[in-house]
Amino acid sequence: MEDCILVTGGAGFIGSNFILDWLQREEASIVNLDKLTYAANPLTVRELEQNERYKLVRADVCDEHAVVDVLTRERPRAVVHFAAETHVDRSLHFPKAFLETNVTGTHTLLLATLRYWQALTQGQRDGFRFVHISTDEVYGSLAMDDLPVRENAPYAPSSPYSATKAAADQLVGSFYRTYSLPVVTVVPSNNFGPRQFPEKLIPLMIRNALRGECLPIYGSGLNVRDWIYVGDQCAAVRVVAARGRAGERYHVGGGNQIANLDLVRELCAVLDELRPTSRPGGYASLIAFVEDRPAHDLRYALDCLKIADELGWRPEHDFRTALRTTVRWYLDREEWLAQVDSETYRNWLATNYPVDRYRLQNG
Repeated sequence: MEDCILVTGGAGFIGSNFILDWLQREEASIVNLDKLTYAANPLTVRELEQNERYKLVRADVCDEHAVVDVLTRERPRAVVHFAAETHVDRSLHFPKAFLETNVTGTHTLLLATLRYWQALTQGQRDGFRFVHISTDEVYGSLAMDDLPVRENAPYAPSSPYSATKAAADQLVGSFYRTYSLPVVTVVPSNNFGPRQFPEKLIPLMIRNALRGECLPIYGSGLNVRDWIYVGDQCAAVRVVAARGRAGERYHVGGGNQIANLDLVRELCAVLDELRPTSRPGGYASLIAFVEDRPAHDLRYALDCLKIADELGWRPEHDFRTALRTTVRWYLDREEWLAQVDSETYRNWLATNYPVDRYRLQNG
């Protein structure tokens, strides 16, 4: 077994940050199995490839032959499974793609990993981990006065995205209970930070603000999310991969619950400071409300005492400082945003945020 780990979906947002963070802090090499879909920015891929301890294998996680081949050839001591279709809005229009990647892809990876793991020596098996990345959306919507959910909370997914992630979670758990494959599941809250594709809220708002375009917010903007800086997420995954108990789930949240509208207003205030605009009212004058999406969950919140008590992990980044750092990263790398500004991307924006249904916050 080589001193390397296999990461799936490592050219995406959290995956790429994890790989860069890992290569700075750990000695083991990384093999990245990634299909390089629309969310894999070419600039991010090139940034990763500059490290000699990194190798990219361009393949679909649903391709059993490719997965078996990379496991057999590279002989990793861990698998960290980020690969997934992750955006709720896209799942409303293209649910089949989410079923294929999130469920079939996870099953393919699990089955190949099981066969690989069973062929290892006992000592190698004991040190092996399959780390699966889930989402807080599997628990469904919370009321404003509900307590944060714990790891034993029942699933109640609302969208095709969260339903397919819930199904993947169940598959992962079944491979531990049935075959004793040493799996560990990480359930994160909303991540933010550098290299996030601008279909998600924060980079979308930054992208639109820099172009003087409306900042679309679903419904009333009162939906609440808990935000965690991606650097804290990466640290949590490293800790779980090293010391997480097989068969367990660990919640990873930032403890920063904020309504979408309030978050966008904070973003606008940071942009006003770092990239002043001549618009009366500043960037916040671009805020517009659009028709709410179907089954839009009101609130997510995770109880993270388990990972703190068992593994000693806690988020280290202050939310507002990290938000400012994130905005500055995009401002310093506008060419990164330009890489995704294709006709396909603009058509997606028009589908999900139709301009004729915008209602300016002051209109």
